[in-house]
Amino acid sequence: MEKGAVFPLFYLPSVEFFKNLQNHKENTIIIEKHENYPKQTNRNRTVIAGPNGKLSLTVPVQKGSNNHTAFKDIKISNEDNWQRIHWLSLETSYRSSSYFEFYEDVFHPFYHKKYNFLFDYNVELLEVILKAIKLPIKYQFTEVYKKEHENLTDLRRSLNWKTASDYKNKPYFQVFEDKYGYQKNLSIVDLLFNQGPQASKFF
Repeated sequence: MEKGAVFPLFYLPSVEFFKNLQNHKENTIIIEKHENYPKQTNRNRTVIAGPNGKLSLTVPVQKGSNNHTAFKDIKISNEDNWQRIHWLSLETSYRSSSYFEFYEDVFHPFYHKKYNFLFDYNVELLEVILKAIKLPIKYQFTEVYKKEHENLTDLRRSLNWKTASDYKNKPYFQVFEDKYGYQKNLSIVDLLFNQGPQASKFF
């Protein structure tokens, strides 16, 4: 019997997302490409720890993108300078962290080069993150949309900010922990910028 999981593709996914990838690294990993784009999910949204508490960052998509548009065809709206806002937010939140400068050159292009499609943007970010956290996995993309994948765990409707999660990663030092206490399961960049190459030990 085949083992593995079908994953959604998120923007700067949570620590829990990568814990699940780690759990399935020896199995089949499929990333959903052809689903109808679901609005208000982590596919274009992430949460980091900012100086004023949790901060949500959202990649805007072009108007007209609806639940009947395939995720692979969703276009990013570059009318507003969202990339500059996101980069400034990351700098403000993590400039004083231990490893921000170490990874700065890796992430900088994603907030200065224009991208057309959200899916492509997320894939390229995923590749960079997997390399940074030293999690070598092999994955494939769906070729068509299937409502169910036999013998595979379906995570496409979970791992989302609207879905309450009991997952608690191992605590690590956070920049604003003294003000807001430890905040679990944020974007992987929170863990990466604070713990660097040791990040995977805190999944």
